[in-house]
Amino acid sequence: MKFMNFSRYEQILVVVFVSSLALAGCNSPSEDTAKNPDANNEKTTDTKGLDISLFKAGAFTKEPEIVDCETTAGTTTTCYKLITSGSPAGRELGHFCPRTISDGPDASGVWFSKEGEGDLVDLTGEFIVNLTTYYDDPNWKLYDPETGKVRYTATKEACLGAAKPDVEEQYKQNCIECEMAYLDENFSRTYLIPTKPIPADRTERVRTAGIALDGVELSGPAPVDDILGSYTIAAFDDCGGHINEHQGYHYHATTGCTDTPVSNDGYAPLIGYALDGYAIYAMKDAEGKEAESLDECRGTSDAVRGYHYRAASPSENMMIGCLRGEAVRPEGGPNDGHRPPHGAEGRPPHGADEEQPPRRNDMSSDKK
Repeated sequence: MKFMNFSRYEQILVVVFVSSLALAGCNSPSEDTAKNPDANNEKTTDTKGLDISLFKAGAFTKEPEIVDCETTAGTTTTCYKLITSGSPAGRELGHFCPRTISDGPDASGVWFSKEGEGDLVDLTGEFIVNLTTYYDDPNWKLYDPETGKVRYTATKEACLGAAKPDVEEQYKQNCIECEMAYLDENFSRTYLIPTKPIPADRTERVRTAGIALDGVELSGPAPVDDILGSYTIAAFDDCGGHINEHQGYHYHATTGCTDTPVSNDGYAPLIGYALDGYAIYAMKDAEGKEAESLDECRGTSDAVRGYHYRAASPSENMMIGCLRGEAVRPEGGPNDGHRPPHGAEGRPPHGADEEQPPRRNDMSSDKK
């Protein structure tokens, strides 16, 4: 009887011991994950991608499709292929250059503030008259003092002659304004954007930031020094965009025209998507508050939106600071993803392609 009792006791100990091991095996990973949710995979978060349904009707000239693609880092993945007309869906373009020095905000566009932050300044006739004091340079002469008429690029030839770094003398001292009619008849833009963002090992410089929800390019920084150095103003309409023959209409600032509320929590409205697939939201939320603790790319993360960007102020001459995810080589583009030489027409790399040969164009370069 003692032997039998000992055996049962021993059996009970074995059962308890095995059960303890099983419980330990089940609980340990959960405890580790609670302490460090990325312990097993550092790239498991921030994976919310582009939502085609949020784009405005008419944003694309062809139905978006999913295609195979490769990032500049060599990662093979799938991308949305988006083809646009280079014109914003759902609205008419606004005014650009004033025609006379008496024109007010209702008859003119906007331009960067010389402070490099805050809102854009109204490009009124009065602003044109005061360029000499605004930039502290007596050489500005964008209007005829006898007639009061503002000098602007009124023809395609003048537009093309002024919208490049080596501006000929006859096209200096002009407010630059181009028309959609100057574009090729079959003009289109093609964007390749990862269906699911891929966090990059290192950040990448912004040449083209992305695409707005109205189908328009969110451009990289404009070469302001070159523009002002030729005594020209590359006028924007009130939405912060302008036209050139290579990019069509494109944004250099966001002023609210593309804002689309996509949540009911008071968060900043959605503007569009970066070329790496992460969303770009407006600078301010519904209460007018700016985001805090942004990273170098102007990015942040939360449980609802995952990793995403918050746009810079209109006069900062940038949408976002850099790309946090892997961007995609354009179809038929160079394999190294390098930017063109300074002054060359910047065929948008990393996912945005124009389907035209690259040409020289100052306003489509992206100098910081």
